[in-house]
Amino acid sequence: MTPAARLQAAAEILDAILNSTPAEQALTRWARNSRFAGSKDRAAIRDLVFDALRCKRSFTHLGGTETGRGLILGGLRAQGADPADHFTGIGHAPAPLSEAEASYSPPPMPEAVALDCPDWLVPQFRSSLGTGFEPALQALRQRAPVFLRVHAGRTTREQAATLLARDGIEARAHPLAPTALEVHTNPRAIQRSQAYLEGLVELQDAASQAVITTLPALTGKTVLDYCAGGGGKALAMAALGAHVTAHDAKLARMSDLPNRAARARDSIAVKDRATGLFDLVLTDVPCSGSGSWRRSPAAKWTLTPEALDNLCAMQTEILDNARQHMHPAGWLAYVTCSMLEVENQQQITDFLARHPDLELVQDKQWTPLDGGDGFYLALIRTRIG
Repeated sequence: MTPAARLQAAAEILDAILNSTPAEQALTRWARNSRFAGSKDRAAIRDLVFDALRCKRSFTHLGGTETGRGLILGGLRAQGADPADHFTGIGHAPAPLSEAEASYSPPPMPEAVALDCPDWLVPQFRSSLGTGFEPALQALRQRAPVFLRVHAGRTTREQAATLLARDGIEARAHPLAPTALEVHTNPRAIQRSQAYLEGLVELQDAASQAVITTLPALTGKTVLDYCAGGGGKALAMAALGAHVTAHDAKLARMSDLPNRAARARDSIAVKDRATGLFDLVLTDVPCSGSGSWRRSPAAKWTLTPEALDNLCAMQTEILDNARQHMHPAGWLAYVTCSMLEVENQQQITDFLARHPDLELVQDKQWTPLDGGDGFYLALIRTRIG
């Protein structure tokens, strides 16, 4: 496919997404109906689509319309490219620019539009992040790095990087976590690599890894991953020597976890009902996902104030339920991939007010400015004295 044909394909996929088709479904459907497209074409088109979703407001502003064509047009203008060079109508290229498109002059861009943020969330982010507000939102407009977690119980970062290099994958140690490798070349080969197939590395964001390495010592401890989801953090804790029980309200979310654990040569108990007391209860709660919008940009535009209120209510309920599984001498860890204070510090303040026998020992906020996704961690234990 020519570069211009890729632009047209991306515009058509974006139209489907704007018409409420989930992004992954729209991309998969296009690929199935376009067998002529090679792997490089599919990868390039995917990048175009996700770049447009991350920057939907600013690209719409520059393109003049919130359509697939408008987003692609705006993206070219954002790069300083001349759209007329690509919108030629030749072959499978987008149709030539209309007179209105060619003469369109974007007005000054409001702050929320330039930051690609919904208007109602700007005050939330500003109060939550302070001086880091604008650079963090600018970072959410960029593609996320690809990170691997090295299984520290079976190999070292240096050994894993060497093994990956044999499969043409360049990966370097990242300072955010002692287990983190950032992939610099050939990321799409990871799941075919020897290191991955042997369970020596697992795809996981560096900040997500930093959450795990900030927890109290895990070796030999019993851990309940109360909202395990796909099980990335459960696997990371097991790799550090914890006896992990993974629980999720929806068992199907953990369907791949036994196979992933077997590949890593770790044992994880998968449960749809949590019972007993644990040395550590990890609650990686459902949240806005605002810290990971680089990876799931469509979520930025579908979040509403009502949905955020519902998420906060769910987080409150989960915290109170998880507290019941906390050993008297144990820990409760509260985690979100959010950068919003209402889901993070405010939740912990309210939780401790309901449970005065507990105390906050440490909390930490990561943002994309640290290199990975945005995460929040609060470590809680029974009050001493």
